[in-house]
Amino acid sequence: MVLIVDSGSTKCDWIAVDTSGKQLQEKIRTHGLNPAILTEKQLKKIIKESEELKQIKGEVTHLFFYGAGCGTDKPKATMLQVLQAFFEKAMIDVQEDTMAAVRATLSHDDEAAVVCIMGTGSNCSYYDGNVLHQRVKSLGYSLMDDASGNYFGKELIKDYYYNNMPEDIRVAFEHKYNMEADFIKHNLYKQPNPNAYLANFAEFMFLNKESKYMDGLIKSGFRVFVKNMIFQYKEELKTVPVHFAGSIAFFSKKQILQVADEMGFKVGNFARRPIEGLLKYHTKNLS
Repeated sequence: MVLIVDSGSTKCDWIAVDTSGKQLQEKIRTHGLNPAILTEKQLKKIIKESEELKQIKGEVTHLFFYGAGCGTDKPKATMLQVLQAFFEKAMIDVQEDTMAAVRATLSHDDEAAVVCIMGTGSNCSYYDGNVLHQRVKSLGYSLMDDASGNYFGKELIKDYYYNNMPEDIRVAFEHKYNMEADFIKHNLYKQPNPNAYLANFAEFMFLNKESKYMDGLIKSGFRVFVKNMIFQYKEELKTVPVHFAGSIAFFSKKQILQVADEMGFKVGNFARRPIEGLLKYHTKNLS
């Protein structure tokens, strides 16, 4: 049995296939496994709490894990150790989530492209057709992650408290969420996964994205992302497209295309759920 895993900070999808690529059961979903934010103990707890994973762990021979927070050596090693302790018989490969975005969005395996992931967090890399090049090391949700779910969550909360929201949007926002200061601070500073908590607010943005305020907020956040991340690859942008993976990018397609036209680069493919592209990639390469 082969397990293909796509993990963000909010959720983690596990798909079991045989060596011919045939899916063996329904997709398994757990909480997100981000080793840059969660402790080893917390990571192990999430995996051990899944009855579905317990049932199949002895049958898994290969596991391909793509995850947020796995872009630097220490958290990547932690994630590998946690998985190896649970799936004792499996050969395990751990890659950062940007590689999942690459394999999910490329039009063909040796295509060169700038590839962005925009979900709970965000990142951007250049794939030259063989090797992934990362010019900015992510420092996580508190300092980076422009145009991500947690970025927009922060912007919405700040605009609410700074009285920068239009009144109708403000009323709808406080109706949908608990906006008491103590409740927000408890979730940000006393609970695990504050980035995922912030990203939950992004749903409201897309429910109201046709409003002038939301349209401007999305475009403003994406311009910051372009300046800080995509424009790290200005030379490459002259000849290659920019692909996008993740729910924030997928639901912001209209605004992304408009800003790309404004800032002068070519947009390529969009993939809402990288796991679907990963399934195709590994199915092709299993035999």
